[in-house]
Amino acid sequence: MAISRAAVVDRNFLDTVRSRPPAPARSDLDAPVRPGTRLTARRALELFEAQVESRLLDLVSREMKTRGQSFYTIGSSGHEGNAAVAGASRNDDMAFLHYRSGAFFLARANAHPGPEGAFDVLLGVTASAEEPIAGGRHKVFGSVSLNIPPQTSTIASQLPKALGYAVALDRRARFEGRTEDRIAICSFGDASANHATAVAAVNSAAWCAHQNVPAPVLFVCEDNGFGISVRTPQNWIARNFDSRPGLLEYFSADGRDLPSAWDAAEAAVDFVRTKRMPAFLHMKTVRLLGHAGSDVEQLYRTNAEIRETEAQDPVLQTALLLVDGGWLQPDEVIALYEQTRTRLRTLADEVVKRTKITTREQVMRPLAPDDPEAVKRSAQKSAEVEARQDFFGKVLPEQQERPRHLAVQLNRALADTLLTHPEAILFGEDVAKKGGVYHVTADLTKKFGVGRVFNTLLDETTILGLAIGAGHAGLLPLPEIQYLAYLMNAIDQLRGEAGSMQFFSNGQYANPMVLRIASLAYQKGFGGHFHNDNGIAALREIPGLLIACPSRGDDAVRMLRTLVAMAHQLGRPTVFLEPIALYMTKDLHEPGDGTWLTHYPPPGESLPVGSVGVYEPSEGPADLVVATYANGLWMTLRVARRLEAEGIKCRVIDLRWLAPLPHDALEGHAREVRRVLVVDECRRSSGVAEALVTELALRVPGTLVDIVVGADSYVPLGAAANLVLVQEDEIAEGIRRLAAREVS
Repeated sequence: MAISRAAVVDRNFLDTVRSRPPAPARSDLDAPVRPGTRLTARRALELFEAQVESRLLDLVSREMKTRGQSFYTIGSSGHEGNAAVAGASRNDDMAFLHYRSGAFFLARANAHPGPEGAFDVLLGVTASAEEPIAGGRHKVFGSVSLNIPPQTSTIASQLPKALGYAVALDRRARFEGRTEDRIAICSFGDASANHATAVAAVNSAAWCAHQNVPAPVLFVCEDNGFGISVRTPQNWIARNFDSRPGLLEYFSADGRDLPSAWDAAEAAVDFVRTKRMPAFLHMKTVRLLGHAGSDVEQLYRTNAEIRETEAQDPVLQTALLLVDGGWLQPDEVIALYEQTRTRLRTLADEVVKRTKITTREQVMRPLAPDDPEAVKRSAQKSAEVEARQDFFGKVLPEQQERPRHLAVQLNRALADTLLTHPEAILFGEDVAKKGGVYHVTADLTKKFGVGRVFNTLLDETTILGLAIGAGHAGLLPLPEIQYLAYLMNAIDQLRGEAGSMQFFSNGQYANPMVLRIASLAYQKGFGGHFHNDNGIAALREIPGLLIACPSRGDDAVRMLRTLVAMAHQLGRPTVFLEPIALYMTKDLHEPGDGTWLTHYPPPGESLPVGSVGVYEPSEGPADLVVATYANGLWMTLRVARRLEAEGIKCRVIDLRWLAPLPHDALEGHAREVRRVLVVDECRRSSGVAEALVTELALRVPGTLVDIVVGADSYVPLGAAANLVLVQEDEIAEGIRRLAAREVS
């Protein structure tokens, strides 16, 4: 029969404490718990209770697992020294917690009225719909009142947003003319410290320090020496992180020894709070009970090593510290331990009776909040006329007779957004003095200052992390990714973090943003794969993500206003795919016709999500519908005019919205015309054509459908790009082919 290591750890604690001789009792609770430490006995007793509670939650959760009542067994056993970090920090210091930071969560919960820490954790492990942060969608440590946003299990993904929050704290305080002393706390494991996401965040924090940019974030590495079964090399964390003087202050603690953990945590928190600089707290821990309930440690550790680790149990070490100092008697420790176990088992009996999620609608309710009327009202907001005239001049953009191209109209719309929303910030690579690669953000830094429009370092993970953190700090972030292909370097920050926050917090936390990306292909004289990317599947598969893609300047302005309103009003993360090849396009049919130039829409005008653009033939009913977007719209309109001379009349639909797709709007046109050609400039297997055709087949059976799509290929350099991208001749042939077919 296999030995239960949980039972061994439990028995070791009880037997060792019982056998410890009592020391003379002491009652001066404000004295140091032992000579040389700043940790008082009173505070040590409080933290010990959280340590015990965390340990027994692990044990009770495993008991429930054997009965099929719980669903999560990654515990915090061996990491209970992190309770010291909770004690040394404040409740208003936002904490982005590692999944083994249970004692931190309980210490903070126990110190503040309101949250029922242990009960809430048990609701989480049983996936109860009554769990107050995630509502049964995941077992996470999180609480609005405790300033602990829930974290997913993605490795190290919380580090960039913790840094982003820290940077945003002082930036927002400067906007509001006040000082700030809150900090960000971020805990993670030693194996996670090697992940590219963690490396990016730590590097960016050091970059901030080098630039004298306030970045009050405390990185807490809970180092137990393992990543599941893979050992962390001896002294690797210390050698790697204790080597950045002036950039990342390094503090070391023994998390198995509560006074050591407290003294280091207090010093680190004080440094970050007063210096407004990043710091790294290296807390040595042990991992008890394996990686998770299903992990068999004996496959990669010897029994002797396991026993040696169990002898370093931090909860046991704190108990012995209190007993040897006379602060508790052995029988008092045992009584506290068993009373806590009894209480938690009683709570466990209660939580299994609590309601579960039972419908798909319940699961998805917080995923993509929508309130069209509230969004419309928000999109109608505008800065005062005087403020706009101070910025644009006496003749406002909407009053100018001269139409302009897409890039100029976007620049104006971004300026209007910054004027209307004083909490909005715009940032990315090269967006400041240069004004972006395509000058879309030209002069915005000069007008609004580097506090609101600023360059970041060249790292997309950091850009998105800053956006997420800024949202947590109450700002409205407008990050820019320079090219669509560059997003792939950091897609998890969008998919695993920003996209999931409302889902995993039951709508209590949000990551509002309007992510602008220079996108798609058809650039002439420049490009290749990284600058002419037409793959959007990674974005479209993110649940709840709103994706807009304009084709012309006036639509772009109205759509941007809607996205800003969605982010501001509903906390939604949104993406604005700006077609590079159309930024400077002026003409449509003939050189010099200026048909693709537009006037600036007056403030208050917006386009609701799901609305499409409709371009009818010059006369008579349409023979077929062509559904397309971005460069596809520009090309299709050119083709449609030529084919009308052949007697083929096309109604051209600009989809505008790529997620969710405007199926309802397209369905109405399909029912009327019964022939639909989808022109999708993206790749055949990663664009929108398949989804559109499938939905049409389900909604309007018998409709004739066809597609013209790009090849499943990277985009090569120069004229060879035209061999894999949709061309006008292909569109013309697709229209002729479909027009020739008889509708049954």
